[in-house]
Amino acid sequence: MARARTRFVCQNCGYLSPAWMGKCPDCGTWNAFVEEAAPSAAAPASASPAAGAGSKPMTLSEIQTGPEGRRRTGMEEFDRVLGGGIVPGSVFLVGGVPGMGKSTLLLQVASVLAEAGRRVLYVSGEESLGQIRMRADRLGVKAPSLRLLAETDVDSIAALLERDKPDLAVVDSVQTVVSGQFDGLPGNIGQVRYSGQALTAAAKRNGVPVFLVGHVTKDGTLAGPRVLEHLVDGLLMLEGDGQHLYRLLRAVKNRFGSTNEVGLFEMTDAGMIEIRNPSEHLLAERNADASGTVITVSLEGSRPLLVEVQALVTPTSYGIPQRTATGVDARRLAIILAVLEKRIGLKFGTLDVFVNAAGGFRLFEPAADLAVAAAVVSSLRDRPVSPKTVMVGEVGLTGEVRGVPQIETRVQEALRLGFDRVLMPASSLKSLRRKTEIRPIGLASVRDMVRTVFDSDGSQTRIGRATPAEKP
Repeated sequence: MARARTRFVCQNCGYLSPAWMGKCPDCGTWNAFVEEAAPSAAAPASASPAAGAGSKPMTLSEIQTGPEGRRRTGMEEFDRVLGGGIVPGSVFLVGGVPGMGKSTLLLQVASVLAEAGRRVLYVSGEESLGQIRMRADRLGVKAPSLRLLAETDVDSIAALLERDKPDLAVVDSVQTVVSGQFDGLPGNIGQVRYSGQALTAAAKRNGVPVFLVGHVTKDGTLAGPRVLEHLVDGLLMLEGDGQHLYRLLRAVKNRFGSTNEVGLFEMTDAGMIEIRNPSEHLLAERNADASGTVITVSLEGSRPLLVEVQALVTPTSYGIPQRTATGVDARRLAIILAVLEKRIGLKFGTLDVFVNAAGGFRLFEPAADLAVAAAVVSSLRDRPVSPKTVMVGEVGLTGEVRGVPQIETRVQEALRLGFDRVLMPASSLKSLRRKTEIRPIGLASVRDMVRTVFDSDGSQTRIGRATPAEKP
């Protein structure tokens, strides 16, 4: 009997090698090669059902769309990220680190659609039917028509989609389903690739929207081959901090909508609760009279969010002062401190500086620079910033305050929540096309911000009041 041919496949990128290798020459990952059986010789092209001679292209006008367009789920935050609802025949991959609530969110979406009379199938390869029922009872799911299936055979799942054609199918997760037609354990690159292709083909042929749950590795990337990201119609990432209850659903890829939309949820004992007014929710616990706190307007996709930036500046008890940033880029914090030292003369060499974005949010865009700088100066001087003031702007290395995109959207959000003054780049004043009740103040440099907010006596030589930490 001839010996079965084997090959080694990198589980990170899919690179093929005839022998085991310690480091993948393509992606550089160590110890990622797994031995798999090589596929048999390919069948003749004429045997393939896709190679029929009857296939012919069609013009755009000849293609008929179905009578039903997007299907709204009833969860506004979820529909927002999808682009307005679920498109029949679409395949979405939902990723996130363990404990973010991927299964909880999709089970809630499935139950809402089932209660609305839709035929929904929830397939789990990780939990038994009893475990799913217990989770449904805990979440208060009251959809007796919701169909559950505990199955790991992807061919059986694909056949069920072909036969029943449900209005929505959820597969949790794509790393747990396998096929007997392909060698390898669940989760390896061959099985994941085959499972993704089989489920996608079944979804497209029958117009069944399918949501696949995908695991995330320690470095934050989706487990399994990257081919899944190119195969599916959309990639949704559920983000959040394990110490906080907020969850952000972000569209990384979406063939049927914008990738600039995000949905905000709160993880509770009763499941994922939509936050339809996130700015007001985030500022509910703010201490407006404390120093070291400033409000900024951050854009999450196209949605403006008012976020509280907190800073604490205190004399260090160590030889090397600490620089700690939570929710803010630590490198940008270092740049802002260097600008404050160089351009204004503030000294942080013997001070610990802690900066935090309240609520567990992450401020990635540089538009929060001005608020970070103001919060640091406020804590250093122990002088609170007016609770009705919002700050938006990027700080450059020369101390200039640079313009930010969609400034009018940010100003309108601040006005809606009752703020009466916004400090912004002077170059962005001309972008305000309509008059508002909020008072915009243009700043050319970070020195202008310090003079406007903290220098009540107008002195140019000594900005603000000295604190004991600054005295020699």
